[in-house]
Amino acid sequence: MGTVTLGVSIAVPEPYGSQLQELRAGFGDAAAHGIPTHVTLVPPTEVEADRLPAIRAHLAEVAEAFRGFRMRLAGTGTFRPLSPVVFVQVVEGGAGCTRLQSEVRDPEGPLSRELAFPYHPHVTVAHGISEEAMDLAFTALAEYAAEWVCEGFALYEQGSDGVWRKLREYPFGTGPTGVPAQPGAPADAAAAATVRPS
Repeated sequence: MGTVTLGVSIAVPEPYGSQLQELRAGFGDAAAHGIPTHVTLVPPTEVEADRLPAIRAHLAEVAEAFRGFRMRLAGTGTFRPLSPVVFVQVVEGGAGCTRLQSEVRDPEGPLSRELAFPYHPHVTVAHGISEEAMDLAFTALAEYAAEWVCEGFALYEQGSDGVWRKLREYPFGTGPTGVPAQPGAPADAAAAATVRPS
């Protein structure tokens, strides 16, 4: 059956998701429109396609046992010089993200994998662009703020065109009731309903 490249993440709901995606594109990051704005739980991971049913069952089990938690973004940070990334900081909800990604990457589960760096929840707004453009991103979003209640996560697949597309949402505490999303569909509509202006 071949392999697929998967990722698991918490989508940043509207209107914040689209705002940050457009800003990322404006900084010159060519990958911006192929990557929905998110907080990574499992980074790009290549797996055998026939493992998908087990992965979906595992994610549903993790989601069923989890409960919502507040997420708040504020200001910017960077991984430079170790990695050419500028991000918006997760200042509330980091503990929830850390626990969630640990359960998703359970060493006994189908998405077990080692990370290149210690887990640090964040929202990337610039990656692999010029130092000047990353400096601009760092400064332009220094006062950025957003908050919402995280009520689930989603499984994504990277297509041959490099674009990440949602396969399924996993709401907390209710099992995998989400339907597969169509390309271009709004991310995390349920979470978007909880967005409060900052």
